[in-house]
Amino acid sequence: MSPLPNLHPLKFEPILKNKIWGGEKLKTKLNKTSDQNQLGESWEISGVNDDVSIVAKGDLKGWNLKQILETYQDKLVGQKVYNHFKNEFPLLIKFIDAADTLSVQLHPDDTLAKQRHNSFGKTEMWYIIEHDQDGFIIADFENKIKANELIDFIENGNLQEQLKSYEVQTGDSFFVSPGLVHAIGKGVLLAEIQQTSDITYRLYDWDRKDDKGNARKLHIKESIDAIDYSLTAQPKINYDKTKQQVLLADNKYFTTNRLKVDQHYQLNLKNRDSFTILMCVEGNTQLEYNDKNYALNVGESILIPALLEEIKILSDQPSIILDVHIN
Repeated sequence: MSPLPNLHPLKFEPILKNKIWGGEKLKTKLNKTSDQNQLGESWEISGVNDDVSIVAKGDLKGWNLKQILETYQDKLVGQKVYNHFKNEFPLLIKFIDAADTLSVQLHPDDTLAKQRHNSFGKTEMWYIIEHDQDGFIIADFENKIKANELIDFIENGNLQEQLKSYEVQTGDSFFVSPGLVHAIGKGVLLAEIQQTSDITYRLYDWDRKDDKGNARKLHIKESIDAIDYSLTAQPKINYDKTKQQVLLADNKYFTTNRLKVDQHYQLNLKNRDSFTILMCVEGNTQLEYNDKNYALNVGESILIPALLEEIKILSDQPSIILDVHIN
């Protein structure tokens, strides 16, 4: 029996999703290869059933993420993470191009998702990579409302007027908790970090029709008791964009740091009992590990196994990396 390949930084084939609201920026800005002209999502690292990521190169080329996790277990994800999630990879990593505004939607929390779908809930965050003029994000209601009022707004066709909108700039970041009504606005290109879940409840879809003239299904009934009506969310993350390292999010599902790399950055992973995911959202970089180099350019993501203790990030231009792990 031949020995198992050594674990190393893992790049995966992107899983590309055509969407009714998708566009061209995943190809033109993030260098994805596709003949589709409404490319909405690039699933970078996924353990979702029927959409499991496959390693693109290296000693583990052709292996899928579930095979690697089942084989290497805590060496891939860390002992604490493996004890909790076993052979389920806990995060889904994406790039999203909204050439048109996405549906007004929300996601269930862990309890509701388990009851209804036998799934994880969906806590997520966004990092704005680029936007057209007047690019925006919808998050929460302008004023506190009740469930019966929400139904009236939907039935009377004036839900739009109740939604809170944020103008965006490159580098802005948003935390989207379960139950928060939200939508990515037209012209926004972003990175998304989320729990492993593909459950979305649509409240409103801008009266949009597909190429066959059909409206997409709405989930009004499912949404009513899944919405957070408290209006206490502060979805926009305020931080200092000039700092070399900034903590953007830290919760039980994921921790995300924003790293500014100018020439080199030493990333010490020794004290993390977790895998690390690096997403390049600006510039081009090289990773150095064990005398080997791994390109990590804008629009690319890489999974660093938990057993690796440090990575050096090199760049000959100012670059931005999102550093994601579980505390």
